[in-house]
Amino acid sequence: MTEYKKIFLDTAPLIYYLQRDYRYYEIVSELFDNYILNNAEFVSSDITITEYLVYPYKNNDFAAVDELKSFFNVMEAKIYHTSFAIANTAAKIRAEYKGFKAMDSLQLATAIHSEADLFLTNDKQLKQFQKIKCAIIDDFM
Repeated sequence: MTEYKKIFLDTAPLIYYLQRDYRYYEIVSELFDNYILNNAEFVSSDITITEYLVYPYKNNDFAAVDELKSFFNVMEAKIYHTSFAIANTAAKIRAEYKGFKAMDSLQLATAIHSEADLFLTNDKQLKQFQKIKCAIIDDFM
């Protein structure tokens, strides 16, 4: 579990952790703690932030917005922004993996460009991706 040094956080693990999801909170919390202890670096994207914040804004939950900001500050996570190079890589991913959605392809492309060695998600479909190790939360249970 500790062999990964740069971990890309997809949206689902953040939801489980920050919203204390009863199914996954403990395992995600343990994963984060273990990787922090082993000096892993966390990265994510502006897409993750956008996806995460929809629900809090719909519900005027501004505390959740602040909590997300705090999470990224405490974790010292770098946020990557979509660029032409990332979008170009995402298009290639969608061309190769027919069932992948645009946002998932952008997330994977961002993980590649950030040189992450693990893409942490809970989307089982993404495990078929070959250019980076994709793991779902259940893989760590």
